[in-house]
Amino acid sequence: MSVREIVTLGDPVLRERAREVSTDELRSPEVQQLIDDLIETKRAANGAGLAANQVGETLRVAVAEVEEGNPRYPYKPAFPLTVMVNPVIEPEGDEVELITEGCLSVPGTRAEVPRNMAVTVRYLDREGNEQVEQRRGLTAGTFQHEVDHLDGLLIVDRAEPEAVTSWEHYEREGKDGFEARAREIVARYGS
Repeated sequence: MSVREIVTLGDPVLRERAREVSTDELRSPEVQQLIDDLIETKRAANGAGLAANQVGETLRVAVAEVEEGNPRYPYKPAFPLTVMVNPVIEPEGDEVELITEGCLSVPGTRAEVPRNMAVTVRYLDREGNEQVEQRRGLTAGTFQHEVDHLDGLLIVDRAEPEAVTSWEHYEREGKDGFEARAREIVARYGS
């Protein structure tokens, strides 16, 4: 495993829709190495997830995980590592909340992004087994964020222009309010 460079806003690979991965391709040493590298890179950056586009690969592969005590997202509930290949998100119901999100590919920026509070996620795991999971609350938002990357979308595309701010401004003006809302979301929806 190795930590890869995370590409940032302006790199055209972030705007490309990643292509589907075949079962044979998934089993290849190259794709298995990519998965290991995504995990290592996400953990090294204290991210909640990482998509292949973010390391310059246009394959529909992403990882998501929040470890207990994540310093970047202390308000997010912990959930175990999930490796998603060819993921599809289906909203459940119409409950949407504005979530203040950061992104490893848009450093120094926070944006209020509308996210469905309940989704079904369908994907292949790294062994090629079909998985179907329901995700709620902030965790549902994390999964939507990663699938957005695979579709070539960033938080700045989902947010209203006035809802994009610098990390410094967020820390000074918005952090306490959002973290209080985040705790309410966790209490209401669970993860």
